[in-house]
Amino acid sequence: MRRLTKGAPIRAAMRAAGIDIPTLAIRTREVDPEGLGLSRSLVGHITGAGRTARDQCSDRAAQLIAGALDQEVTKLFASDFDITDESTSTSRPKTAASRLPAQLMDQRQLSDFLGKSMSWIDAQIQSARRSGELWPGLIYVGSSRRFDPHAVLDAMRGKQQAA
Repeated sequence: MRRLTKGAPIRAAMRAAGIDIPTLAIRTREVDPEGLGLSRSLVGHITGAGRTARDQCSDRAAQLIAGALDQEVTKLFASDFDITDESTSTSRPKTAASRLPAQLMDQRQLSDFLGKSMSWIDAQIQSARRSGELWPGLIYVGSSRRFDPHAVLDAMRGKQQAA
């Protein structure tokens, strides 16, 4: 699951309920049928707005947080997958191209989209730079990096086919 608007609805629900991260962690144990709940650390990552915040979490974690806040899961989180009308009975290469956004991405968005770490992206950029090349899809806007997800995926596909 992916939290909506960088977790703002979760934090608003926490404020409305008058609870903090440790209390929310305790409440997740109370609503968990297994009695395990979520750790304070994980709750902090999911509810946070800072550098260590995570936009994605498991379905279980999303359900426990929503239950602990007495909210509908869909008011706090969105599903990571799109429902399609296409047949899934035939084998096809799995690609995220159908979910490609039209706009440029920053490094964190590209990292989340590709399922790679930000340091992996940095290493790829440095490797291309040492070869005297610009990493495909990398665009500098002032001193900020932006990425064209279409060009990045095309280059990654080209490397896979060459290997």
